Amino acid sequence: MPRLFPALVLPLAMMASAAPRTLVHGHRGARAVLPENTLPAFEYAIEAGADVLELDVAVTRDNVLVVSHDPELNPLLCRGPRPRAVIRELTLAELRAWDCGALRHPAHPKQRPVPGSRIPTLDEVLALGSRGRFEYNIETKSFPSRPHLTPPPEEFARRLLEAIRRHKLEKRVIVQSFDFRTLHAMKRLAPEIRLAALYEGEPRPFVAIAREAGAAIVAPRHDLVTKEQVEAAHAAGLQVVPWTANAAADWDRLIAAGVDAIITDDPAELIAYLKARGLR
Repeated sequence: MPRLFPALVLPLAMMASAAPRTLVHGHRGARAVLPENTLPAFEYAIEAGADVLELDVAVTRDNVLVVSHDPELNPLLCRGPRPRAVIRELTLAELRAWDCGALRHPAHPKQRPVPGSRIPTLDEVLALGSRGRFEYNIETKSFPSRPHLTPPPEEFARRLLEAIRRHKLEKRVIVQSFDFRTLHAMKRLAPEIRLAALYEGEPRPFVAIAREAGAAIVAPRHDLVTKEQVEAAHAAGLQVVPWTANAAADWDRLIAAGVDAIITDDPAELIAYLKARGLR
């Protein structure tokens, strides 16, 4: 049967304008380039044009929120008075004795050390908010099986909310966690704060994960993402923000699946990749 209408071929620019924008989250700032969760890494991500700074929060013995992925100081990342120490057992003043910028991460050969970089406080990172219109994606590092490493979920959420409100960033913050107790606690305290359910493990429906967490965003490990899962999430009014994708093949797959954002260790590289394809 002959075609009734000729095939429609859109110019690349028109295709880009019709496509939804894929936001870029700088994972731990930009750990492929600079020491993770340090002020230099966050400043780099801001300059690169990242839409969101992704970071992790722990709590010191004197109840200061600090930015660290690990509850213990990792000797691969930080150099200090002793090889290991638990952040929850140190005061902020004691924590400042560790240099977490002098060592290059062994998994990131492009990373440039920045000697003298200390673990920043959350307040120091939130104070960067005046430098642009970017947002923050803050993970509560909470461990149900190791309660000694963090405050109880309600207290953790309360202290985090106090910091967010202190900087007047309620509309620019997402709170994410694998520990859904902290998300439920935040929802009770401040329903206006956006929540993201982090997930890894066996494949499960994204909609079910989000409902369990009481979140409007699901943040799965990137290899769990399929177009069908994203479409189902969108149909339920949810967003999908996978982590942590660093390869072009994965970026292509996630963009084709229709994700709302991508968390990456190299935000500048992902932004350049999107621009080269007319997608930004």
